[in-house]
Amino acid sequence: MAKTRSILKRQLEARAKIWPDVTNLMLWDRTERDGFSTIPRAMPLIMNIMDGLSAKGFPVGQTYLELWCRLYDELFLTLNRPEEMAFFAGFTGQRAVRTWRDRVKRLAELGFIDLKSGPLGEMSYAVFFNPYHIIKRAYLKGEVAEDKFRALVIRTNEISAFDLDDIDDNGVLIVPDEDNDDDDEEEEKKPVKKKITRPAAKSTARKAAV
Repeated sequence: MAKTRSILKRQLEARAKIWPDVTNLMLWDRTERDGFSTIPRAMPLIMNIMDGLSAKGFPVGQTYLELWCRLYDELFLTLNRPEEMAFFAGFTGQRAVRTWRDRVKRLAELGFIDLKSGPLGEMSYAVFFNPYHIIKRAYLKGEVAEDKFRALVIRTNEISAFDLDDIDDNGVLIVPDEDNDDDDEEEEKKPVKKKITRPAAKSTARKAAV
């Protein structure tokens, strides 16, 4: 944490030297403004790979980003504003909603999200899966270009995001052994028994004086 603060301080000092007249009031500082969403640092590359996985001429990355920006930590979304969502994703005209629905379905077919029906039709609700897992499985099938996947590996290492390691070489999610974890926790909770050295018992018989 101290190292992070040190880097931030240096960056602020460098910015002040290059742009001495710029103040925080002129910037988009998330610590002072509202309306922000949590965006993975690898999102641009993830979107690029998504577009590559979709059929040519049917990019899905922008649609995914628009949906993601509506999410909270539960990663579940009600698709109750299709016209607005389509417009924000860049689709306009009479076929805007139809095109948006097509892109959302493609995201589901690729495995990035799952859709459930409800009062709004067959696309009422969506849940969002870990995109790193989906991309790793697609790579193992030969569906992701080697250079893009290699770039993703390097980028995730830079940002300490090791989600790709959650999927083994067979495309199976590695589930931690909870029993072993519990055992480890119990071992940690067990008090350490200290060896107590008791003093030797004193003889009650007195040696006879010579």
